[in-house]
Amino acid sequence: MSRVRKLAVVGAASASVLALTMAPASAAGTTIHSGSATGPAYSGGVVATNLGNVSVVTSLSNATCTSAIQNGTINSDGTALNVTSASFTGCTSSLGAVTVTAQSLPWTGGSVVYAPVAGGRDGTITVAHYTVGATTFGLSCVYSGTLTGDGYNPNNPNRPDTSVAQAEAKITNGTVTKQSGSFLCPATATVTAAFKLVGSGGQQLWATS
Repeated sequence: MSRVRKLAVVGAASASVLALTMAPASAAGTTIHSGSATGPAYSGGVVATNLGNVSVVTSLSNATCTSAIQNGTINSDGTALNVTSASFTGCTSSLGAVTVTAQSLPWTGGSVVYAPVAGGRDGTITVAHYTVGATTFGLSCVYSGTLTGDGYNPNNPNRPDTSVAQAEAKITNGTVTKQSGSFLCPATATVTAAFKLVGSGGQQLWATS
């Protein structure tokens, strides 16, 4: 597989890493709490850290990133989930390491919506307008878009990692789209990843109606 192709795959990986997420939606009727489901309403910083590797598959290959950390803010009604910084490390494919960088920050217009499903999620979470690129050996590709995923409160037995008592989000086979780069960069990639979400001071976060 060419170096450009590897780059395309990992570029997609990084883009997806940050997208905790789902399609934008109104957060009406949603309240974000700190500490417990009945704790005080919370507005402020949010830190998202991956749980396990982020996996990205394209028509050419696949890649993983071992670490992804995103920082942002949210309003207590679930609106204005904005990503202000993001970092990605340990991104590799069959040809080795790739440098991954966030671009066009902040990524604005995201949300958290309380929308419980019996035996499943507690809601959905969106990060919109994110843009991430990857560079290796002077070659680069850029992917951008919005991904859709499920959100879980800290006590939900269906959350991705039950050993972590924090709010979590999961993306399964989400799609990102190439914005620029070599013709060898695949047009799309599918992403699978999970994250824990905490307040800026490490607060446990909950979403309710």
